[in-house]
Amino acid sequence: MAQQHTKSLRPRLRYRFDHLVAGGTAALIGWLALACLAVVIPASTVLVWADRGAPTTLSGRLTAVWVSVGQTLKIGGAVGSPVYVLASVTLALVALLFVSTLVSLITTGINRRIMALRRGHSTVVEAGHTVVLGWSDQVFPVIGELVAANANQRRSAIAVLAPMDKVEMEDEISTSVARTGTTRIICRSGRTTDPTVLARVSPQTAKAVLVLPPAGETGDAHVVKTLLALDAAVPGPGDAVVVVAAVRDTRNHLTARLAAGPGGHVLCVDDIIARLLVQTARQSGLSLVYQELLDFAGDEFYTAAAGGLAGRTFGEALLAFTTSSVVGLLRGDGGVVLNPDPGTAIAAGDRIVLISEDDDTAVPLDAAAFVEEDAIVTTRPRTPLPERLLLLGWNRRAPLVLEQLDQFASPGTTLDVVALGGETTLRTSPEAAAARGRLEVSFHGGDITDPQVLAKLDVPSYDSVIVMAESAPGTEAATATATATNTDTDTDTGTDDRTLVTLLHLRAIGEAAQRELSLTTEMSDDGNRLLAPAREGADFIVSGRLISLLMTQISESRYLADVFEELFRAEGNELHLKPASDYVRTGREVAFATLVESARRRGECAVGYRLRARAATGPDFGVRLNPDKRERVRFGEHDWLIVLAES
Repeated sequence: MAQQHTKSLRPRLRYRFDHLVAGGTAALIGWLALACLAVVIPASTVLVWADRGAPTTLSGRLTAVWVSVGQTLKIGGAVGSPVYVLASVTLALVALLFVSTLVSLITTGINRRIMALRRGHSTVVEAGHTVVLGWSDQVFPVIGELVAANANQRRSAIAVLAPMDKVEMEDEISTSVARTGTTRIICRSGRTTDPTVLARVSPQTAKAVLVLPPAGETGDAHVVKTLLALDAAVPGPGDAVVVVAAVRDTRNHLTARLAAGPGGHVLCVDDIIARLLVQTARQSGLSLVYQELLDFAGDEFYTAAAGGLAGRTFGEALLAFTTSSVVGLLRGDGGVVLNPDPGTAIAAGDRIVLISEDDDTAVPLDAAAFVEEDAIVTTRPRTPLPERLLLLGWNRRAPLVLEQLDQFASPGTTLDVVALGGETTLRTSPEAAAARGRLEVSFHGGDITDPQVLAKLDVPSYDSVIVMAESAPGTEAATATATATNTDTDTDTGTDDRTLVTLLHLRAIGEAAQRELSLTTEMSDDGNRLLAPAREGADFIVSGRLISLLMTQISESRYLADVFEELFRAEGNELHLKPASDYVRTGREVAFATLVESARRRGECAVGYRLRARAATGPDFGVRLNPDKRERVRFGEHDWLIVLAES
């Protein structure tokens, strides 16, 4: 019984305390005063009576107790006539009330300011910073690349505005981005579609504004509204601020471009991913080249003043930079020309577009003396042969892939498509097949994660295999749910899960056939790419990371929008991996300047090479971009030269 009584005492005391607090401020102050007196008076009495120097008389000791109580409670403890003591206590209480009120007001103000800062509602006072609007998985590679780009700057800042808790955003960024160096990350909370909220990150003084597409079927509409809000917040930014945005669906591309205005750059995720899938499927290893060009860790695009090259030809400029690879011209009017005719004259106001390790490494140094004429070979252009292609999986980008394949395909090329026979696929496939010209397309229903389906295809007999992210069967209802809950079914990890299973079966098929399959795989999450059961150096197109890298590059150099636009379209110049044996004699060491000269005579720009012997060895997997032109390399029959040339 005693134990039961002890257990019930705590709830009763808690109840009494809650009842006391509910009685109001006056009751709480009264009880607090009584509690203080109940402790202070006995303690002061003990101190006085225990003091050897205390007065010997009772009245003297009571006076000493009063002085101790007064000093402890900060009410003076004055000794004298009753009127004097009363006046002293009154003044002490007034002073105590004033100080307490002042401290309370200061504390309340500081707390309010701290809460406002924690909510991320204060205004960012920066200039020359980069603004990131929106929140998705792309925000982490964007911030990581911006930090890398600003590594050689003393002070830089990135302001992120998203409808999320400020502290939560800061925690996620600190977890995903290990080192920020000299770059400060500033997070603000609020709706990106509200012009008054946009003012919190000072877009009018920023050097660049990046608008990320949020997850969900309404993500593109949100990007358009954000661009309109940005135009209202910063009317007519002109050339001062670079605006870069991205939309997923091709149908929303034109709308977003209109909202961004003439100075804005809008990337279409579906279109770019489809183009890269096709280009990489045709040339194994091309994804590694783009990865090297797009991130800030290695070599990327820069411009250099024409200087002494003014009045000379573009062909002469190709060997004018020993440690940089010339690829085009940035005209005085802002237009970019990639791989112009070698006889094109360079004007005084032009800038040289080149690939270099950094902007300060593009130093003119003639490499013509390193060209070895006896090593250059002349071969006739190879006639494209018909190919057998296999497309596994289907999503909204698949018709774009078919369209791009048709533009690149040589006569007689066939494509077999294996995908789930859902309603969407059955409705879209005949339309896609009817629009084809040179490409012969055949559609087959089947689950690409089923090993029996894959076994019947004779996968090793195909020249190239494309694996696209495909949702699991029976997700039509889930698509509607995803729309309502603002999630994106295309980027759902479930699609990558199915891709991983497919790759696992394809690896088993390749091992059984003792043949290395030519695979190009589309994925949504870069983390899942690390889990992929594929050979080292395999081609992966990770949509989220790729678009993040593109947006970051353009935000740092606006002319790159035109450069990448030409690289990714079917017509014009693009990157190719061509046999090195078509340019120089194999089996002997030659300076890279020799390959640059050989490519120049074909109207091409040589920018690097890939060695087959190192194709499965990281971290570069045989890819060497922008080598020193004095560097000597021994090429074999199966090595490749990376060139910028007409499609």
